[in-house]
Amino acid sequence: MLAVAAVALVLLSAPAAAADGKPAVALSRKEAGKGGEITATGSGWRPNALLMLLICGQASPGRGVIGGTNSCANADGRAVTTDARGRFSKRLPVAEPPKPCPCVVHVATVTGEQAVADVVFEVAGHPVAPLPSQTGTARLSVLAAARLEGDDGILVRFGAPASRKLVVTVGNLGSAPVKDPVFQVGTSHGVFAPAWEEQEWKGTIPPGQKARVELNVQLTSGAHGDYLVSMKYGEKVLAAQPWGVGRPWGVTLFWILLCLVVPAAVFRIGMAVVDRVRPRVGAAGAGRHRTVRLPAATAKSPKTPRAATTTTALPWFTPDSAPSENHPTTKGHS
Repeated sequence: MLAVAAVALVLLSAPAAAADGKPAVALSRKEAGKGGEITATGSGWRPNALLMLLICGQASPGRGVIGGTNSCANADGRAVTTDARGRFSKRLPVAEPPKPCPCVVHVATVTGEQAVADVVFEVAGHPVAPLPSQTGTARLSVLAAARLEGDDGILVRFGAPASRKLVVTVGNLGSAPVKDPVFQVGTSHGVFAPAWEEQEWKGTIPPGQKARVELNVQLTSGAHGDYLVSMKYGEKVLAAQPWGVGRPWGVTLFWILLCLVVPAAVFRIGMAVVDRVRPRVGAAGAGRHRTVRLPAATAKSPKTPRAATTTTALPWFTPDSAPSENHPTTKGHS
């Protein structure tokens, strides 16, 4: 019954950040000695996310945990998984961190997108020392392998510039926070040196914390082949990722069609010009040409067989009055 009442009290005292959808953590007690136990309740976290709860020294909600997890009681930490609504409740034993207070209960995601929340907590009987000044140096390091995200559109096949996002998880291993760091992104092809371009990442990386950095990468129009994308901070190259870009076959297809269409169009235009400028014979000039007709007898082909020729009867004979060889002609009347 007392445990239920403690959980209800924690939920009622949850900070306003939970109402804004941001990760928030509330503690059942603000102070406890070594060997005690507190209950941490959270809301606004990613559903089904794995979290790690630690008591850390030399830390504050504004500056984070100075020195990273080396300032925390890692052996007495606890892991918890949020529910479908992004809430959790976990008991945490009170242990003295290796660094003096001010102390916090540090809650951070283990996998996936990073989310962190720090709540002030006082370990009774533990030494207290002022936080170190922020005159230390920031040192960024890559914590996970870099990768390129994104796909090519249909226009890239026709020579449009290919673009990707270089995603790198970096951590601050120094003693000072890094605010709005400026990275240099370079792309190189073959044996050529990379052409560096500065890009500013908006955000602050406290000491001992990590962040997901996304930088835009874009090639020139029509670029293809094997490229190497590099990221540099200061004078140190933090990551390099190969990128194979396919050939824009749409451009090749375009030139092939152009070589076929242009000659055909020129030929059709030339034929149209020739048909327009050549002379035409009109109806008036048709009468100037006379056709010479030969007589029927002259037009007869000499190759015509003799048997096929017909004899034209003389005008003073008729077929009935022509002399016959079988009937002799009688003179006078008998």
